[in-house]
Amino acid sequence: MLPPVPALADYNISPDHGFLPTEPPLDILPDPYYSKWEWIVANLQPLLLTRRIRDIVDKMPLLSTAYLQSGSEWRRAYVVLGFILHGYVWGGNVPAEHIPPQLTIPLFDVCDHLELPPVATYAGVCLWNYRPIFPNEPIDDIHNLACNNTITGSFDEQWFYLISVAIEARGGPSIPLMLQAISAARTGNSLVVTECLQQFAEILDELGSLLERMYEHCDPYIFYHRIRPYLAGSKNMADAGLPNGLFYHTGKATPSPRQYGGGSNAQSSLIQFFDIVLGIEHRPTGESRPSGDAKDGLLGAPRHGFIQEMRAYMPGPHRRFLEHVSSVANIREYVEQRRSDKALCIAYDACLSMLRSLRDKHIQMVSRYIIIPSRDSKSRPPPRATSPRRHQSQSTSTSTAAATNLANPRGSEGKKLRGTGGTALIPFLKQARDETGEPAIDAWAKRLLSTGPTEAGFAALSKVGELPDGHLEVVGLSGTWAADDSEGGICHW
Repeated sequence: MLPPVPALADYNISPDHGFLPTEPPLDILPDPYYSKWEWIVANLQPLLLTRRIRDIVDKMPLLSTAYLQSGSEWRRAYVVLGFILHGYVWGGNVPAEHIPPQLTIPLFDVCDHLELPPVATYAGVCLWNYRPIFPNEPIDDIHNLACNNTITGSFDEQWFYLISVAIEARGGPSIPLMLQAISAARTGNSLVVTECLQQFAEILDELGSLLERMYEHCDPYIFYHRIRPYLAGSKNMADAGLPNGLFYHTGKATPSPRQYGGGSNAQSSLIQFFDIVLGIEHRPTGESRPSGDAKDGLLGAPRHGFIQEMRAYMPGPHRRFLEHVSSVANIREYVEQRRSDKALCIAYDACLSMLRSLRDKHIQMVSRYIIIPSRDSKSRPPPRATSPRRHQSQSTSTSTAAATNLANPRGSEGKKLRGTGGTALIPFLKQARDETGEPAIDAWAKRLLSTGPTEAGFAALSKVGELPDGHLEVVGLSGTWAADDSEGGICHW
């Protein structure tokens, strides 16, 4: 007997807004008992500017989580404590390794309740950290969104988070849409499956346009040098001054060090949902598709360690929802078995094309926001007083890997500049993009989505200047350069 198609309500997922909360997140905890937490997060910028954040947190009273009532209050507590944590760790001349009990104890309680790690995640800085400016207007309109909290107080940081919020809101309706497609495939209703895929392709196209709006108000220099350092996690951060990670003190025995990545868009359940419902298999970076795969046309078991690891940074219900969807996903197999149905095949291939285009745009964004600034910084002196931490590179962030000195963004000569998930970004993103085209059904789609040289008469989809040998060529203000083995990035999609 087939497992049931998941019900969204069972996993706290909105049919309208997807993984965003059904109601807008709280912008303040209602119980005055938590006023000290709220005061610190409201004054985070001046406390960081004056280097007083650690002294204030060290003197902060130990507050119980017993007065948190609704789910929205628990989520607000997670946002507040996450911002305070990152300000505490990165708000000095050197990072703080030891987290005091008055921060650790309530943070652990909140994380246990929400099934999240004690670090700022995508959920904390994006999903649960926004408000509509006008409650009666749609939240998928970027012009109707504001952040509840930021670290730097800059427009650039708000815009960076809000683009993701808008993408989540705009992409939310695709979740019930594709669950409907799964149900229709079970009953052999190809017309409904086709219509769902056509609508899904249109949504993916809209998300690509939204992503490109990042350039409007988020300056690459500000992002790279001012925002990204504060979002860094504690995993692979030896070069930044955290060789062991963080010691979370509870006032009991001496704690063992813990290492966590920071927030990354790879922690977006929506993006992983897209891959699951379309049957896209991601392999470890550098591993090619096996020839003569006996399961050609079927979604393989999850094998990419990094992508699976990112699920641990998702809220528990969302993580379980993806596992449930994986157990019922059938669209790729259904289309494979109906190659003669051209409308169905074209609709499926159109979804792959739009998702691959989205990943192309993301590669371009990584180049502009990370790789070019990291190379430019080699020829410039490190930013001075306004920089959040002069000693440290911006090479890592929220599921972040190793950060290094700004004057030498690669750290020790030859050391790779890594991205927000702790892996080499450009190779990872290129492979993820190319894998998106692998399930294509029709020959014309396979040619369009091909990763290799195209046949005469066929124009490949945009590859950001990728040469036939696979090298990526980027043209920007710094000139033209090859990014065949470069890394760094905002996030992993």
